[in-house]
Parts: sequence; C-alpha cells; structure tokens
Amino acid sequence: MEKRINLLKDETFLQHPFVVAIILFLGLVMMDPFHLGPVSEHEFRPVKHDIAPYHQVMKNWPRDNISRLGLHGKSEFKNEVFGPESLEFDNMGHGPYAGLADGRIVRWMGEELGWETFAVVTSNWTEKLCFRDNDSTTAKQWKHEKTCGRPLGLRFDKVSGDLYIADAYYGLLVVGPNGGLATPLATHVEGKPILFANDLDIHKNGSIFFTDTSKRYNRVAHFFILLEGEATGRLLRYDPPTKTTHVVLDGLAFPNGVQFSTDQSFLLFTETTNCRLMKLWLEGPRTGNVEVVANLPGFPDNVRINEKGQFWIAIDCCRTAAQEVLSHNPWLRNIYFRLPIRMSLLARVMGMRMYTVISLVDENGKVLEVLEDREGEVMKLVSEVKEENGKLWIGTVAHNHIATLPYP
Repeated sequence: MEKRINLLKDETFLQHPFVVAIILFLGLVMMDPFHLGPVSEHEFRPVKHDIAPYHQVMKNWPRDNISRLGLHGKSEFKNEVFGPESLEFDNMGHGPYAGLADGRIVRWMGEELGWETFAVVTSNWTEKLCFRDNDSTTAKQWKHEKTCGRPLGLRFDKVSGDLYIADAYYGLLVVGPNGGLATPLATHVEGKPILFANDLDIHKNGSIFFTDTSKRYNRVAHFFILLEGEATGRLLRYDPPTKTTHVVLDGLAFPNGVQFSTDQSFLLFTETTNCRLMKLWLEGPRTGNVEVVANLPGFPDNVRINEKGQFWIAIDCCRTAAQEVLSHNPWLRNIYFRLPIRMSLLARVMGMRMYTVISLVDENGKVLEVLEDREGEVMKLVSEVKEENGKLWIGTVAHNHIATLPYP
C-alpha cells in the first residue's frame, strides 16, 4: 500500500503544471528549433575538462592592488595597428613587427616613416578585400579571414634573419629578412589540414614547434573551443631538412603560446581552456614528460622569455566560481548556452568581466611579478608580453593599439 501511495505522489508531481512547463521549456531549449541560442549553428558537444579548483588558485594568486599596468602603462600607435597579437624584433633590434587582423605583418620604421607592410601570408591579399582599418578587429573581418589570413605567432631566426609565422588559416610559413610573400611550410599533418595554427618557437636544431589549437574549430569559432572544453589541440613539430610535420602532443585543451627555455631543455606552452602553463621536457632524465608549471587565475595566451630566462604570460582575467560550476557539469553547459540569450549577457551572469593581467614566472612556476589593468585603461584583452629595450611591449588580438610599460 505504501508503495502505491508513493507512486501516486510521483505521478501527481509529474502532472503539476509548473513541472510540465519546466520540462517542456528545457526540451525546447535543447532542441532549439528556431536557432535562437548562441551555439545553435554548431554541433555543440560540451565535455568536462581538467582545471584546478577555483578557490585554490585564486587564494594563492598574488594581486596587483594598485593596478600598475593601468596606472603607468601607455597606449601607443592608436588606430595604426589592428589586433597586433604577436610582437617581434629582428636581429638588428629593429621593430616592433606585428601580425595584424587584416592579414599583414607590419613593422615600425620610426617616427618619420611610421608603419610599413613587411609581409603577407597569401597571394590572395589585396587592400580592397582585406583592409578594413579599425573594423579589422570586428565581425566585419571574420568572413574574410580565411582568404586574407590571420598571422598569430611571429619568431625571427636569430641566425638567418628569416621570420617564421604561425597563421590561423595558412599554417606555418616563413619569409626572408626583406619580407614579401611568405612561403608555406606546413599546412597538413598526417594527411589532414592544420585548422588553427596559433604560436611557435624555433629549436636550436632548426625544428619549429608550433600549436594547432583545435581539430574542430577555426579561429573565428575559437570561443566554442572554450565553451565545449574540447581537447583536440596539438603541439606539432616541423623539420626543415625533411620538410615533414609531426605530432608531438595530442589531446590538448586550446594549446596556445609556445616558448623554449634558455638552454632548450624544456618547452613551455599554455592551455587556455584549462587556465594553466605546461612544461614538456626535451632533455635529461624527464625527457618526454609533461607537467603543470602554474595554474592561472584566467585564460592565458602567449608566453615569452626575457634575458634572465624568466617567462612573461599574457592572461585574460579572471575565472569565476560560476564558470567553474559549468566547467565541471557539461550537461548544465549544454542547457545554459542554448538559452535564447546573447552570449555577452550569459557571460555577465557568470560574473565574467575580462581585464588584463600579465605575470612573470620562473621555470618552476613561481610568480615573480603581477601587473594588472583592471579598468582597461591601456589594454582590456591581452595576447602577448615582450620584454625589449627596457619596456614591456604588450599585444592584443582585439584592439587597435599596442600598450607599453617601462620595465624594470
């Protein structure tokens, strides 16, 4: 009798109009027949990913309480460079060179001459098709990116003077010291296209290590890599003598920046989705081992070495407790990001208010310096920090200027 009474209670509960309405609403959200949700145009497959506990990371992370980057930093070249993600200086110390959202690599020629186009990654590039001035960093450029290119990582070979380029659509390329049209080196690996080349560094033996961020999404759709937590990214190696490309590491969650240590006994790379800095040992008894160097308060982009062998990390900050709940519950993400609400509002509900943090760490992940710009005074979204000529040169994928800060 007791069992029958409980059964009747369950049936009554399921027949309650509010419960029925909730079930129908969730069913409608999941099916999204009218394509109203932010992920409606994609085969959205969220998964649980490996991220350090939020409170543990934030409790131990030092803060810049006076926001020194915002206070003492300077915005330079406003509306002269468009989304300068990576910054580089050549063998003579000239520069900076910058990879832009309109597909060009440009270089600074001094106050009198200003910026000049140094190289392009494809013969498809034309000013009429690709150049959109300040709109280059907006959605107006997205449909043209695949044609015009999007150079993300830049590195000069200190011996030859050649500039190596990781382009989101054209893979790994190289251009000589005089610039011009870059030559493709690696567009495929294991017979399949490299979908999202992101950053690179050059080994002393001439090999180029570079990241391919995802097998599923290209750069324009990069936000879905973060939302899904998918881990199809790879660290690749191109060997010039044989002109072959090899997979070094697979199954990475948004692999991004790449940097060798001074003695090149190890390589550091960032995993943006998992908010961490990773180390791959290349020499010594731990060769081939991968370990976490530092768990970070936000989403890292590029990592660059200074003359002391320390590492600058560009971080779009910060994580939130709500975001961690979604990270650990893919089913909840599957519902949340299908709601018929703009992505910007969904992010705001999670407490996401992005700002710039740059951090200096040693090879063991010890934090040596933290500089913040909490109000976006000089930089709201950051992609790279390059220490050169007594300054920090700070790049961004999203804005039309470069930030600098005297350092040390």
